[in-house]
Amino acid sequence: MYKKVILDNGIRVVYERIPFVRSISIGIWVGTGSRNENSTNNGISHFIEHMLFKGTNKRSAKEIAACIDNLGGQINAFTGKECTCFYTKTLDEHMDIAVDVLADMLFNSKFDKKDIDTEKRVILEEISMYEDSPEDLVHDLLSEAVWNGDPLGYPILGTKECLEDITRDRIIEYMEQMYTPQNIIISAAGNFDENHLIDTLTRYFGGWNRKGTVVTDYNAVNFIPGKVVKEKDIEQVHLCLGFEGMEHGDKDLYSLLAVNNILGGGMSSRLFQKIREETGLVYSIYSYPSSYKRAGLFTIYAGMNPNHLDIVLELILDEIDILLKKGIDHDELAKSKEQLKGSYMLGLESTSSRMNSIGKSELLLGYIHTPEEILQKIEDVNMESVHNTINRIFDSKRMSMSLVGAMKGNIGT
Repeated sequence: MYKKVILDNGIRVVYERIPFVRSISIGIWVGTGSRNENSTNNGISHFIEHMLFKGTNKRSAKEIAACIDNLGGQINAFTGKECTCFYTKTLDEHMDIAVDVLADMLFNSKFDKKDIDTEKRVILEEISMYEDSPEDLVHDLLSEAVWNGDPLGYPILGTKECLEDITRDRIIEYMEQMYTPQNIIISAAGNFDENHLIDTLTRYFGGWNRKGTVVTDYNAVNFIPGKVVKEKDIEQVHLCLGFEGMEHGDKDLYSLLAVNNILGGGMSSRLFQKIREETGLVYSIYSYPSSYKRAGLFTIYAGMNPNHLDIVLELILDEIDILLKKGIDHDELAKSKEQLKGSYMLGLESTSSRMNSIGKSELLLGYIHTPEEILQKIEDVNMESVHNTINRIFDSKRMSMSLVGAMKGNIGT
């Protein structure tokens, strides 16, 4: 069972003690990502994530890594559209060291100009690598297309032009605005003494006071149907179809997850069995939902020979049409719900997964469901809720498409 404590300065601490493990995972969650950026600083959230590993007044970049590596632990970070997270996973006996390193990175990073210049080159290479990975690029193009003009559609890595304009002053200004106690969650899961955890976090983080101008909510985003094509001289064509999805906390989100399992969520799904196994026209095909504050997206991906694009697109649309006209049967729904339960329960066996789950939920939703509540939400999915979800999501008149590859004059129907 998770617990929540609010430090005097407003930092929320959510934690779950698991006494039968020997590890502890700790995450520092900041409510900022590419959605909080604009057309002139796109990519700065991700850039700051990198820079916090480049050295502090107390530790060099190598020493930051070595502090955790030498303990057999892990230290890493990631940036999303609505959040940034820095985290560690160590043995429980090394909790104090992990907290010290994370606090040192957050409060004492130097942001030296030479490190900024070096990291710009690193991220420029990361952007180039992404451009050379069409299976990844096609998903970003879809996001940019369906949310054209809104920061939700901005690439997390940013653009080369914006990256060049990032300076130390801009980093400090952005952090003073977004990295504030009211915009930070600390989550922990694993084996620890609760009093010692709170005392330690209070000692390192409790005296920090900063007032920024944090945007805690977002405007609703209009979903824009359409098509975007990027020509690349490669062997395959990569396709994404996008439908308007569901936002964080939507009452029908678990119904959508159940539908996703049936349509394209795994190797036993309809799309995989029909198009990959029966016809052999694709190597990879899958679907997944993405949820954000006041926005959502449901994506179907396929990669194929350019000559097969039209037939693959036709087969995908046929499966969607079958789903709309005939729905699903009781056996499919029962299996899908068992998949959801099994996947969720297996994830609970990892302290890093639990830390991630409670931290992200508290940050983006402001509350955390217990495992029992999650399982009940899955159990409550029924034929009616699934039928309503299918009709709500799969509107062919409100569908977007992105394509990357050598189209050879063929850009789909």
